[in-house]
Amino acid sequence: MKKIVVLTGAGISAESGINTFRDADGLWEGHDIMEVASPIGFRNNPALVLDFYNQRRRQLFDVQPNPAHFNLKKLEEHFDVHIITQNVDDLHERARSTNIIHLHGELLKAKSSIADDCICEWTKDITLNDKAEDGSQLRPYIVWFGEDVPMIPKAVEIVEQADVLIIIGTSMQVYPAASLINFIKENTPIYFIDPKPSVTKNAFNNLTIIKDVASLGTRKLLELLNVSNH
Repeated sequence: MKKIVVLTGAGISAESGINTFRDADGLWEGHDIMEVASPIGFRNNPALVLDFYNQRRRQLFDVQPNPAHFNLKKLEEHFDVHIITQNVDDLHERARSTNIIHLHGELLKAKSSIADDCICEWTKDITLNDKAEDGSQLRPYIVWFGEDVPMIPKAVEIVEQADVLIIIGTSMQVYPAASLINFIKENTPIYFIDPKPSVTKNAFNNLTIIKDVASLGTRKLLELLNVSNH
């Protein structure tokens, strides 16, 4: 069975109503990135950071997976599918995709602020009184700027085995996630789905650009891969 690896970014969740963190002016919901997405920001103002992610977490309960998420699940009927996502929502899980790696963490988990391996499921707000098992302040299970991305080695290993690479809703400008495309085997077919693609046709060998939003683009993808969408 052919192995399909899918790299997803904010664009696939946008149609579900999840705002991309970063606004057009570079701010994250009105905040400088380093205020709400860095260890220094958390040390300086933990209440602000917790509130920022508490709002993102609450939003998850008001949204649903969209057709793009379900179309990726449909691929599993014909291929060995692995999803590597930069998103911190749980929409791939709710669409019942089987193999998912979250590069940048998950909103529905929390972790110790001193130990990387002290992680727990978490569905409500995190407050300044919430402690991890090791007694430290709980923080969002999010990979912040300046922190290692622990799932990158596993993601590289998966991408190296890909027979087909699909990229959906990501500008491929956030590293190290953007570097994953460099680990595919030579001449691996690449499908790039985005209404405003950041790559050109000659950027990679065997590249097909589908200039559309994720739901429509994945429907076209199913047709190209001869997968029935019924």
